[in-house]
Amino acid sequence: MQDSLTAFTALAIVLAAVVLSAALIVALGPWLARYAVAKPNPRSSHKAPTPQGGGIAVLGATLIVSGSVVLFFATANANRWPLVVVLAAVLLIAAVGVMADKHPIAPAPRLVLQTFAVAAVLATFPPELRLLPILPWWGERILLLIGTLWFVNLVNFMDGLDWMTVVEVLPITAALAALGLLGYLPRENTVISLTLCGATIGFAFFNRPVAKLFLGDVGSLPIGLLLGWLLLMLAGGGGRVAALLLPLYYLADSTLTLLRRAVWGEPVWQAHRSHFYQRATDRGFRVIEVVARVFVINVALAALALATILLPSPATDIAAVSVGTALVAWLLVVFTRGPVRHLPHSS
Repeated sequence: MQDSLTAFTALAIVLAAVVLSAALIVALGPWLARYAVAKPNPRSSHKAPTPQGGGIAVLGATLIVSGSVVLFFATANANRWPLVVVLAAVLLIAAVGVMADKHPIAPAPRLVLQTFAVAAVLATFPPELRLLPILPWWGERILLLIGTLWFVNLVNFMDGLDWMTVVEVLPITAALAALGLLGYLPRENTVISLTLCGATIGFAFFNRPVAKLFLGDVGSLPIGLLLGWLLLMLAGGGGRVAALLLPLYYLADSTLTLLRRAVWGEPVWQAHRSHFYQRATDRGFRVIEVVARVFVINVALAALALATILLPSPATDIAAVSVGTALVAWLLVVFTRGPVRHLPHSS
């Protein structure tokens, strides 16, 4: 597909996903407002009942547009089973999200279903795809299973503020799509990156602060699985450092929060308000101030990730990781301390 997918085609794919996502949201709006309302609770960032389930539109647009494009460019001898398995796993984890949005699911069955979906995605990887060749094949796959499960759930955990998922997904998918257009990613990965980017843009209008619609678990869980799959494929193609840099803020915020809660003896599987971005709003940051800072950092991380692919060298990797880590650490410290508000001088 790298020979067929031009910049014009890529733009058309993004626009199609934008329009379809927004149209599905408008069509589903009355139903979501009636049957899928998220009511505020002590752990919420919103103060008024708000419909959730926008992820149905994002996922629907992503699957419909990407499926149509892949079929259009399909060749007679193309093996589509890996992509079919990935999309089936995404639908399974979306179904888990639907159940979680309607009624709380116990951690054990939720984890079992998520594990099955992630294992199905990992089963599509060719045996020769190795990310950690220092480990035996089976050990690497177990580690990837645990890591991908964590990534799926951390995307869900981080979806607790208006536009937070939007400002994470857009830089990652845009960077992956750019790499695909330059020939560094397979055809399906490029198309899904473009469609997920467009579908998220279509959702962003309705999720802008103060949000009129939330993704819900039906959106955050499958988005986490899709992003995890795309990043693993990037890493397997030689872009290990880029695959680490792109989601670095999400990884840092969620992982450090989990470790802190574990050290304090808090139940790590329960919902809470102790992520760095949540503490930022509690300390006085406005929502738009939080997401704007996260977006700027994510764009910088995307630029660093692209540099490691386009200018490959150990020096580039070390510099990119150092700068990226410093930027994320700086943002976490800023969120922990709260905003600086300058009072007007009195005469």
